[in-house]
Amino acid sequence: MNGFDWDWQFTLEVLPTILEAAKVTLMATLLGSCLAIIVGLAFALLRRSGFFLIRFITYWIVEFVRSTPLLVQIFFLYYVMPEFGVSMSPLLTGVLALGLHYGAYLSEVFRSGIDGVEKGQWEAARALNLSIFDTYKDIVLPQALRPMIPATGNYIIAMFKETPQLSAITLLEMLQVAKIIGSENFRYLEPFTLVGMLYLLFSLVAAYGIHCVERHFPKEGITLK
Repeated sequence: MNGFDWDWQFTLEVLPTILEAAKVTLMATLLGSCLAIIVGLAFALLRRSGFFLIRFITYWIVEFVRSTPLLVQIFFLYYVMPEFGVSMSPLLTGVLALGLHYGAYLSEVFRSGIDGVEKGQWEAARALNLSIFDTYKDIVLPQALRPMIPATGNYIIAMFKETPQLSAITLLEMLQVAKIIGSENFRYLEPFTLVGMLYLLFSLVAAYGIHCVERHFPKEGITLK
């Protein structure tokens, strides 16, 4: 390798392999995001339960997940859970770890959004004799969604940038593949630069998409039928 000389031929050779690995990275992010949203909303609603024990247990679960490193959680799921008879593939383990970890953070975002709905809206729902499910579905969540969009988007982008940690359990995501290519060819400049550019590109596109969703989302919320 001659200093920082860029080899375009080598770049074109390794680009398809890195793009293939990018699919794994995006899949882990997409599935992890879906799980994080579901887990986050569930935790947020449980934190508002009328039962103290449920609120107490949920609070400490969220705090435990938020207070421990993502990498430790990945290792626990991949290396420790098989001792209890639960074995998962690297991709499934990564999706579960990302979903649970960021679900704990999103639960606070969702809880803040729900708490931000005016008290009068809750009183109106009770006056109309709406069930808890209908109150959340038709009144509370539509109004709480818009304020939650920016923070939710930021956490999803952060999750995308955390996917290299999944290489610790042999998942062949972008960075791991770039590392393998570099070690096999003794050229790290091109593969690592390509990966960095792809992370930047995907993050910018995601940030722009989130901005567009927030801008076009009605400020007064929506009514779900």
